[in-house]
Amino acid sequence: MKVDTHPNYREVVFHDLSCDFKFVTRSTIQTREMITHEGKEYPLVKIEVSAESHPFFTGKHKIVDTAGRVEKFRQKFGTVGSKTQVAAG
Repeated sequence: MKVDTHPNYREVVFHDLSCDFKFVTRSTIQTREMITHEGKEYPLVKIEVSAESHPFFTGKHKIVDTAGRVEKFRQKFGTVGSKTQVAAG
């Protein structure tokens, strides 16, 4: 193989910040931070979602209506062409 052609493939710690879950895997990702995990020092990659916190894997599905988008849409267009009923309330 040619020298300096392939990226550095090494063990890296991924840290899921939403549930404080850490796991070690191999990756070529570049990072500036290091962490000591289970007595050994690894490069650290911080992530927002992993299998430990993702709703599909945890079974805790949530429907988040950010800034009332559905209500804003219904105020603008009403129920024209809608196949769902507007909740009374």
